[in-house]
Amino acid sequence: MIACKDFSFCYKGQEHNALSNINLVIEDGDFVGITGNSGAGKSTLTYAFSGIVPHHFPGDFYGEVKVNGIDTVDVQTEELARFVGEVFQDIDSQMVSSEVEDEILFGLENFGLPHEQIGKRLDEVLAMLQIQELRHREISSLSGGQKQKVAIASILAMQPEIIVLDEPTGELDPKSTIMIYEILKRLNEEFGKTIVVVEQKIMMLSQYAKRIVVLDEGKIVFNGKSGEIVEQQPLFDALGISVPRVVRLGNQLKKEGLYDGVVPTDVDHAERMVKEVLGW
Repeated sequence: MIACKDFSFCYKGQEHNALSNINLVIEDGDFVGITGNSGAGKSTLTYAFSGIVPHHFPGDFYGEVKVNGIDTVDVQTEELARFVGEVFQDIDSQMVSSEVEDEILFGLENFGLPHEQIGKRLDEVLAMLQIQELRHREISSLSGGQKQKVAIASILAMQPEIIVLDEPTGELDPKSTIMIYEILKRLNEEFGKTIVVVEQKIMMLSQYAKRIVVLDEGKIVFNGKSGEIVEQQPLFDALGISVPRVVRLGNQLKKEGLYDGVVPTDVDHAERMVKEVLGW
């Protein structure tokens, strides 16, 4: 479980807080999407979950952030990495090896896993991310999307209890984006992994996340079930965050008195709504 209590953080040398008075609980087995505009504090919040803030980014830290009951200030990031795996937005800064296989093996070897387990996990994540053909490729030769898949594979290989991903699909095409979210859904539902995803693609969050947290200027302005975003269109519009077009369509049809059902958050539901409105 992740628990933030009255948590605020200001980077060294900055005048304003990156985060202010954050109170947030992410339960074991939850799937939480975090969104907001650029500079809202999304990445800083995920850094706090993994201990990167304040151990690698100094500044003024107030309140507390606990992961599995451990205060992140009291332990080093290496210890937190045993149960919190994070994929950063800046993929290149995360890479430590020159070859794909070595990149995935790095964390496993540091954790001292038996050789037979290391080989098995390597094969499993390569297959899961469908990147077997990249196994012996140089990192420098990969596209941005391929690097993202390798970074995700290196985290999944360590099988952390909590998986935190900051804009994991930013360089991916729609097909690969859906593949990543389907993997995360399976890890969440079948293996009980806690998933936290920072994402601008609200449509993906509304389909896969159980809860959505919206940040604005370092503060939480919405924290609720994914389905509740249909009621939050005015807030999203005010913040300049695009709600899924199916939500916008459903709300408009209800406003016009043409539809009185549940507003859809996915394409399949939207198709049924349109057919109902048209009498098909």
